[in-house]
Amino acid sequence: MAEVEGRVEGHRDGHGFVVPDVGDTWIYLSPQEMRSVLHRDRVRVRIVRFDRKGRPEGRVLDILERRKTPIIGRLLHEGGQWVVAPEDRRYGHDILIPKNATASAAVGQVVSVELTEPPSLHSQPVGRVAEVLGEIDDPGMEIEIAVRKYEVPHRFTPETLAQAAALPEKLRAADRKHRVDLSDVPLVTIDGEDARDFDDAVYCEPFKRGRGKTAVEGWRLIVAIADVSHYVKPGEALDEDAYERATSVYFPRRVIPMLPEKLSNGLCSLNPEQERLAMVCDMVIAADGALDAYQFYPAVICSQARLTYNEVAAVLQNTRGPEAQRRAELVPHLVHLHEAYRALLKQRGLRGAIDFDTVETQIVCDENGRIEKIVPRVRNDAHRLIEEAMLAANVCAADFIAQAGHPSLYRVHEGPTPEKRQALQAYLKALGLGLHLSEEPKPAEMQAISQAVQGRPDAQQIQTMLLRSMQQAIYTASNAGHFGLAYGAYTHFTSPIRRYPDLLVHRVIKALLGQRHYHLVPSAKTRVPEVRRGARGAKAVVKPAKPMTQEMESWEAAGAHCSANERRADEASRDVEAWLKCRYMREHLGEEYPGTVSAVTAFGLFVTLDPLYVEGLVHITELGGEYFRFDETRQELRGERTGVRYAIGTRVQVQVSRVDLDGRRIDFRMVREGEGERLLSRGRSQAERAGADKPGSASEELAAVRAADRAAKAATKARKTATVPRKGGARKTAPKPRTRR
Repeated sequence: MAEVEGRVEGHRDGHGFVVPDVGDTWIYLSPQEMRSVLHRDRVRVRIVRFDRKGRPEGRVLDILERRKTPIIGRLLHEGGQWVVAPEDRRYGHDILIPKNATASAAVGQVVSVELTEPPSLHSQPVGRVAEVLGEIDDPGMEIEIAVRKYEVPHRFTPETLAQAAALPEKLRAADRKHRVDLSDVPLVTIDGEDARDFDDAVYCEPFKRGRGKTAVEGWRLIVAIADVSHYVKPGEALDEDAYERATSVYFPRRVIPMLPEKLSNGLCSLNPEQERLAMVCDMVIAADGALDAYQFYPAVICSQARLTYNEVAAVLQNTRGPEAQRRAELVPHLVHLHEAYRALLKQRGLRGAIDFDTVETQIVCDENGRIEKIVPRVRNDAHRLIEEAMLAANVCAADFIAQAGHPSLYRVHEGPTPEKRQALQAYLKALGLGLHLSEEPKPAEMQAISQAVQGRPDAQQIQTMLLRSMQQAIYTASNAGHFGLAYGAYTHFTSPIRRYPDLLVHRVIKALLGQRHYHLVPSAKTRVPEVRRGARGAKAVVKPAKPMTQEMESWEAAGAHCSANERRADEASRDVEAWLKCRYMREHLGEEYPGTVSAVTAFGLFVTLDPLYVEGLVHITELGGEYFRFDETRQELRGERTGVRYAIGTRVQVQVSRVDLDGRRIDFRMVREGEGERLLSRGRSQAERAGADKPGSASEELAAVRAADRAAKAATKARKTATVPRKGGARKTAPKPRTRR
């Protein structure tokens, strides 16, 4: 049998998998095998058998590397022993803590634990409390847990802080050398109301080239980006910390920045009426939205105003309104900017770029960091015009570097894999849609499908499947274009304050302007983080057409590092949002809401509540007393007796039945018309039979209903256990497509 090396991926149910270093087939580890290893250990395993579906099962031969990172959990005192229950249940072990190693932590507090003895087949892991984080209900505790759980660097080194403190408070004469003075150009920043750092400013004016009938009209669009590379030099402490983080991490009410505050909110933030250093992309846009010409140069700018999206949208909607009156001197420039945006939008349509309508939400927290409400983000023309301006600058940067043949990082988004294309084609065929995808789909084909199904009841479902068919965007030195935006070359240039790849692109452009070559020096301080992958998926890898030089290998390693840290930041943010939503929904237990099915699996439905924008699971056992078969092609569950179907976009009524804060899970139960009244009536009659002198409150009635439901389910389970013999020796597998309540 084959031997494989890889990383352990634990599962909350006790078993685990080995993610191999080479290949995409995960190897199953039984709960017995998981007793001697921990989540994220590196191991060597031997494949000992295959199940009936051909999936391999392994046996651990050797533990190659133990993870040294602390484990976050809650300190408990059980049976006379101190233990820490890991917050991440994939670890699968409670950690024993000697009584002299608790660091004065109290029972129930959240702590960080360092292992002193690893687990074995016959013993639990042993550790010591390295840090006491506080009580689980402390404001911001969910963020403190997430940054440690996902190993997000959240403290700058003393050397970095010292270097940042030594930077000047304002521009010096030496900083202005060899720069174009644009301080008299009325550039403005346009951001959200809660933005604190401003890394881009824009300006637009009409542009006319030539005379008479041959004159060509268009616009001159200037995009000025904070010149972070002037202050953050390769190999210095600031650069080492920025590379290690690779991105800023955004949580509700808090940001873990890539750069110290003196840079991110000070010297490199384009604050109004303050001179700042910038890298400028100066473009000429034709009347049809095509980019006729561009140039890059370092400059000194002075932002004329800090505008918000809502303010600009109000000005564009009514150029004589009160908002326009307050910004009268800027209104003509904003109108020109909007005209250039509409031209760029035409070009976007001609390219066939994908533009799906998706709902983004924003969490509004109270003073204690708890969710006050969840609201949809409303995008207006101001959002879109800034987005198109940034896209234009990014494309120019990619073209400039590609034309020079200089190594750099590109933002690559590849189209559907052959497997995903076939699955999508089968799905469209199953719906009876006569829409065909070519062997190598183009973005315009996907956009055409999205537009063709507009107005159908299942349009949202089809759009979701289109999105899922595409791969994840990554940073890489091998340019393969951007499928979603329909660009042959695309990079990130516009956010060097919060993204390290943008900083690298700035350095490359500066080197090319100076007719030099930028040599990327790999950081010895950091490693490429491990990439967590889905059960079937794998990270997208752009394979170079020819063997790479050592320099290209360094660029590829930097791209892999930045891509992995971007995903790490996303996971940490989602974890915090999930925790906040679970905490929020605990206050709504027992309440009923309308919802929409957002995903369908073999084990149930994921439903998003319409008024709250919170997602939860309706397990298949809650769908009714019949067999439900999962149709993977149609992405739906169908009842064999009644024929009832549940697919993405189906409207349902659900009740919040359970909230698991530690597991970040919300459970719903299906509610049918009139069922709520029947349940309350049943609970009321049970209370009366129990000798209640007066009718109970609504909460008491609901408690009686839940107790009755639990008793009924327990009785049904007991009957099944008594009449249906269990198969001995069968291990737990993934939920089967055909399941009975």
